[in-house]
Amino acid sequence: MAAQTTPPYTAYAGIMTAFVGGLAAAGGVAKLLHRDPREHTALDFVLLGLATFKASRTVSSDEVTSFLREPFVAGHAKEGAEQPVETGDLRQAIGELVTCSRCIGTWIAAGLTGTQIVAPQFGRLLTWTLATAGANDVLQASFAALTSKANELEQRTA
Repeated sequence: MAAQTTPPYTAYAGIMTAFVGGLAAAGGVAKLLHRDPREHTALDFVLLGLATFKASRTVSSDEVTSFLREPFVAGHAKEGAEQPVETGDLRQAIGELVTCSRCIGTWIAAGLTGTQIVAPQFGRLLTWTLATAGANDVLQASFAALTSKANELEQRTA
């Protein structure tokens, strides 16, 4: 049985400090540039949700982003489902962050929202692209489920 390491609380605190600091910095830049986040609409919220869904799934589990997870997981990163290294330090904390779609999703949501406020043209291009890819994922999964159910029903009646 492997020795259990202490959770990396100091690293967690550092990560949270970076997160809050990043939000504060984006807010400060937005104020200097006279950008108002209240200009966002309900459509922006929906698009940010879809974009965050897509980007967080991509970062936390897609093969194409395995190079981002590799330094922070036990074994080799390939197609998601990796386990973070258990080192009790910042490396473990980052591994826990990048292998959890909900966890990294919070960071991605903040980054996309900040980008839309600070650099609106690029932010919208990025958000719309990711949102469209997220909608594609939902439609593909829905189509697969629907055809699977149709095939199942067809086999029952045959």
